[in-house]
Amino acid sequence: MNWYRITIHTVTEAVEALSYRLEEDLGAKGVEISDPKDILMQKKNPLDWDYVDEELLKDLDRSEVLVSAYFSEAMVDDPGKLEALTLRIREILAQIGNFLPVGSGRVETSLMAEEDWANNWKKYYKPFHIGSIFVIPSWLSAEEKDGDRVIHMDPGMAFGSGTHETTSMCVQMLEERLQGGETVFDVGCGSGILGIAAAKLGAGRVYCTDLDPAAVAVAADNAELNEVADRVSVHEGDLMQIPALSGVRPQAVVANIIADVIIGFCPEVYQVLAPGGIFISSGIIRERRADVEKALLEAGFDILQVKEKGSWAAILSEKKA
Repeated sequence: MNWYRITIHTVTEAVEALSYRLEEDLGAKGVEISDPKDILMQKKNPLDWDYVDEELLKDLDRSEVLVSAYFSEAMVDDPGKLEALTLRIREILAQIGNFLPVGSGRVETSLMAEEDWANNWKKYYKPFHIGSIFVIPSWLSAEEKDGDRVIHMDPGMAFGSGTHETTSMCVQMLEERLQGGETVFDVGCGSGILGIAAAKLGAGRVYCTDLDPAAVAVAADNAELNEVADRVSVHEGDLMQIPALSGVRPQAVVANIIADVIIGFCPEVYQVLAPGGIFISSGIIRERRADVEKALLEAGFDILQVKEKGSWAAILSEKKA
């Protein structure tokens, strides 16, 4: 199958809102975010920086983020539909621009084969550390150090390579808070990286959920690849509607999604969490941090910690015992 890739030149502040609108309003079957800062963040760890091919960075505009949305050829089967879709994206950019910077907003369209979509990003994905977690792409090898908790990862066409600030903050919070033996929910699991990290950090049982069947398949494969499938199960569907999770009271829930979704299901997370359990929420642009904090407090949570990296925030909250 061929796919139309529509790429928008924007800035970090607009990524969350734009990605959400592309998927929810326009029905994009995938959204790819190419942010040079995700690569440059690795420079903070010299051991990781050795794995980044500096030749790939020369032509990057470090102030610009590329958001690429993918639409099947069947969805855009004539030039008129493609033109209408492009115009709709420009309208959405203008709407977002009323309250957030959107950068140049330049829109480009290309047609590509599915195998190119699945593989052309791999040249940018290199081994890296997040605390004691060492993420190694499944098609590469890397020298491990004593104390490394290794995750072999192939995100495929699911969200979550682990390089983004939002993911790294979640992993850091998991490492700081998990004591061992906990039950953990990873909501909107994407590639499964956070659920697998929780297992590597000692969680006794991890339930990963996602609405996207492609993500569910990728996460299950990655759990098998990392030999944690006996503790990590992956389920398709909404958190509150999965029979296998009925009655399960986790000690920790992690959700790296977007602010609007987190705000919407704060009460549900509070309901399922065990007393004294923690909720790690991320994927929140700084401008929406206060909105998420308000929703958490209204649901009954105590906010324990907020981390910020770049334009993003992650919030650690606790259900009162």
